[in-house]
Amino acid sequence: MLSERESLGWSTRRLHAAAVATAIALTSALPCVALAQAGYPDKPIRLVVGLASGGPADTIARVVGQRMGEILGQPMVVDNRPGASGNIANDFVGRLEADGYTLLVLSTINASNETLWKNTQYKVGTHFSAVALLAETNNVLVIHPSLPAKNMAEFVAHAKAKPEKMFYATAGIGSSTHLTHALFDMMAGTKMTAVHYRGGGPALADLLSGQVKIMFASIAPVIGAVREGKLRALSTTGAKRDPAFPDLPTVAEAVLPGFETQLWVGFAVRTGTPRPIVDKLAAAATQAIDTLQVKDRLIKLGFATVSSTPEKFEAFYKSEVAKWAKVIEVTGIPLQE
Repeated sequence: MLSERESLGWSTRRLHAAAVATAIALTSALPCVALAQAGYPDKPIRLVVGLASGGPADTIARVVGQRMGEILGQPMVVDNRPGASGNIANDFVGRLEADGYTLLVLSTINASNETLWKNTQYKVGTHFSAVALLAETNNVLVIHPSLPAKNMAEFVAHAKAKPEKMFYATAGIGSSTHLTHALFDMMAGTKMTAVHYRGGGPALADLLSGQVKIMFASIAPVIGAVREGKLRALSTTGAKRDPAFPDLPTVAEAVLPGFETQLWVGFAVRTGTPRPIVDKLAAAATQAIDTLQVKDRLIKLGFATVSSTPEKFEAFYKSEVAKWAKVIEVTGIPLQE
């Protein structure tokens, strides 16, 4: 039988031995972690888009991702996972390892979702860390040519006269296309009916076919259709006229002073991703959007590139959450389960 003093000494030695073993294990692991970070990336990187292909988030992911892949030496593969206004993609990425091999493509809809959806499980700042803000674009109000409105004044008059026939397409509940129109209805005193799709691509397809007549679309996907006369553009949503449509007045200029919205796209990773990897991704993103070929291509598609740090993007994202929370509250958009 050990005495009390002998027992205490034995326990102390055991604790010391355990601490030494733990320290050795941690020290041994450090070179492996460092090597993994130094060798990053050594396999393809996935870009998860929470909306269908053909929309602005998908377009930006593909254009910027291709150049980033060349810079990083590994392909960046777009993985579209539409549904629940982007929340399906959030849930998918939120369950994955924080190793930098899966990026979530963020857009305006992610910021509005934090207010609009009651049970949003994964949020930027808690479960996702901002990497880089990439590009932004104004929306443009486009209508099917069968709708008898040649300008904004005629459009508002027609909407007030025949609200039962005014159906507008959105890229999903809480998307920029949805909230921009909700804000327009509130300020203009109109009441049009939303038809929600699983992304800008499907919404645009029905707009072109005349199934729906109206959409506050992002500029990139509709430039060609407007130039070909398949859609009629009435106004843009920025603070000043857009270079892609210099002859179009802004909504604020034409009918609603103070009206302004934009759509933006950026990248995020799972929180816990090693900072050296985050920095490497951010640097590659900045280098990609500063490439003349990428910049010119995005400008032709109606996007302006935006350089940022992870910290600046996170601050911007939080400001967007606050902005759209106010719009959702004022316009009375029902919260989603």
